[in-house]
Amino acid sequence: MQLYQRIKYEWRRFLSDRNLAFIFAVTIVVLGFVLYWITKFLIFNEAREGFAFRDPILSLFAPMDVTWVSFALIYSGLIVALFSLTFYPERFMLALQAYSLMLLIRLITMYLLPLNPPEGIIPLKDPFVEFFGGKTFLKDLFFSGHTSTMFVFFLTAQKKGLKVVFLAATFLIAICVLIQHVHYTIDVVVAPFIAYASYRISLNIYDFIKSRK
Repeated sequence: MQLYQRIKYEWRRFLSDRNLAFIFAVTIVVLGFVLYWITKFLIFNEAREGFAFRDPILSLFAPMDVTWVSFALIYSGLIVALFSLTFYPERFMLALQAYSLMLLIRLITMYLLPLNPPEGIIPLKDPFVEFFGGKTFLKDLFFSGHTSTMFVFFLTAQKKGLKVVFLAATFLIAICVLIQHVHYTIDVVVAPFIAYASYRISLNIYDFIKSRK
């Protein structure tokens, strides 16, 4: 009950500021818009012919199916991140903004660099997506969305302990998608840098808006 009261207080205080409430509403709309269009793009991208290349790292080992490890990390990380950020509405909004920008950049990079899946890929089938009849995509490659998302959680986490957890989860997810040959090595290496750039750009824009109040 105390947790609920604290969350309620923080969000009431946050939304009482009309400028912040407006920015938050715009953030939600933009996120919905980006999610809609990236879903459309992934369907289009899956039908495109891309190119593949020999990855010297992936060629060192045979792929292994670690789907359930990956999704245990992804969904537990998502739940923990969203719950912890509800105590800090401004950080919650910043996380959504960084995530939206990261998705937009990912859409652009996938369009400019169409890739075919790595040799020996074991598809990373999301159990929840498949339950609702969704499609498993194989060509959403450059760059790794799972790795970059977890790194956004690391960047926006408020507590040092959570930062350590999310950083470790980022590393483990990166290892998992490589073990399963879901991504090329470059997809995983680049992901944290894009996530950091998205976070910094979002933070700078937010700081600029606040300074204009």
